[in-house]
Amino acid sequence: MTAVTHPGSAPTTSAPGEERREGLGIAEVAAITGVTPHTLRYYERIGLLSVPRDAAGRRVYGEAEVNRVVFITRLRLTAMPIRDIQAYFRLVDEGPGNEDERLALLEAHRDTVKARITELESALGAIEYKIATYGGSCAP
Repeated sequence: MTAVTHPGSAPTTSAPGEERREGLGIAEVAAITGVTPHTLRYYERIGLLSVPRDAAGRRVYGEAEVNRVVFITRLRLTAMPIRDIQAYFRLVDEGPGNEDERLALLEAHRDTVKARITELESALGAIEYKIATYGGSCAP
């Protein structure tokens, strides 16, 4: 399979004798994002992601779908619950008019993340204190 990249767009891929298709396949998106194909299919199944298909039924990820996967990954890294991510993307998929709701959801999550960072910094301080107390040994 060959890949041809056009500035500002996803690569066009084709195998000998195949029709060219715009976008990336699931394996390519998995490699780029670090999200397994299984997880990408799960995201589709639970409504976080909608990926168009080519004539042969293969998923074809464009820039918008890849960007969504990246954002979902960031939200998951911050421990946002799947149900909240679903709520956010339901609002996004509804289109304009609910930006205040989206903003409120993201601001609430930001506040949760900041509180967790504060807790982790405190815990790290306690660990560093114990390490310094014992001169770097691992004894409790």
